[in-house]
Amino acid sequence: MLGTLNGALEVRGLKLPPEAIDVEAEGVNEVVDRIVKLTGIHLRYRLVVPSEARDVVDRSLAGHGDKCPTAVSLRGSVPITFEADIDESGDPGWFTPRER
Repeated sequence: MLGTLNGALEVRGLKLPPEAIDVEAEGVNEVVDRIVKLTGIHLRYRLVVPSEARDVVDRSLAGHGDKCPTAVSLRGSVPITFEADIDESGDPGWFTPRER
């Protein structure tokens, strides 16, 4: 999902350097009928963005799960949740707003 999120940001004019975007993924495994089963995935994004791009970041986060091939493939069988720690101290030069 990180690649899909990064792509959504870039399409909207926000190009983050690698050190400004990161994710930690945690899988939840449970024993179901004596079989270990993946029952959830939780993502923790860490983003450093210019404050001018906050709306773009929020919109990209809101919709990226619907565009991610892996998330769409797992939908209905493994819930995926996420949270985002957003630091708005990023370089304004990273953001070139796109005309609508």
